[in-house]
Amino acid sequence: MAGGASDDGFRVDMHVKILDDEVVRRAKARGLDALVYAPHFTRLPDIREAAARYSDDELLVVPARELFTGDWRSRRHVLAVGLSDPVPDFLTLEGTMAELRRQNAAVLVPHPEFLTVSLDIEQIREYREQIDAVEVYNPKHWKRDNRRALEIARDTGLPTFASSYAHLPKTVGEVWTSFREPMESTEDLVTALQAGAPRRIFHREGLDHRLRKTAEFAHLFWENTYKKFDRIYLQGTEPTHPGHIFYRDEFDDVRLY
Repeated sequence: MAGGASDDGFRVDMHVKILDDEVVRRAKARGLDALVYAPHFTRLPDIREAAARYSDDELLVVPARELFTGDWRSRRHVLAVGLSDPVPDFLTLEGTMAELRRQNAAVLVPHPEFLTVSLDIEQIREYREQIDAVEVYNPKHWKRDNRRALEIARDTGLPTFASSYAHLPKTVGEVWTSFREPMESTEDLVTALQAGAPRRIFHREGLDHRLRKTAEFAHLFWENTYKKFDRIYLQGTEPTHPGHIFYRDEFDDVRLY
């Protein structure tokens, strides 16, 4: 993992939650070639539409979903790239992974063993053959979290990635994963991830980076309140609620709400 080192590869911020003109300007100013856009509680067609709208010859925006599996109090996040069909949140982990296998999506583990929202090492081992990479750095991590993530990647022998995990615009481009070969599409990234393509991980350093980390971590507390979740999700109208009319009864056998 390098900080501030020179990098002439294809630079991808592997997980951002926000996308607008400011984010795109910042990504380009930071020398990124691609963003993986995976906002919370947003259906895949809407993510795809936004990704296509903001992609151009300078910046590829890849649509993705960070899926919440399990119930709210024991949820486990899985980042899926290359979905062909929408998948709701809050299915069982087994049901989610079965659907990602059916769609042959690239499966990534964001922030492993972080707080109570992540896959642990036993779950990663269980799905080792389906998982394509483990995240080993993002600004919400403490140093011990990064160390533990690296241990998990080494123990399981899985490739690694890093992201800004940006929920705030100024965090975009603070962290990136650099691939040797250029990419022109979502399919190119999925192929690279599933093939374990060579890559290097970079992040910025210094006071500004520490301030960005602090701001992102502070945002985490609001984002993960049960009161907020109950207000926006348990009513059953949220677009990625498994009981939403959009999904009909397709996931009724593996839904938890």
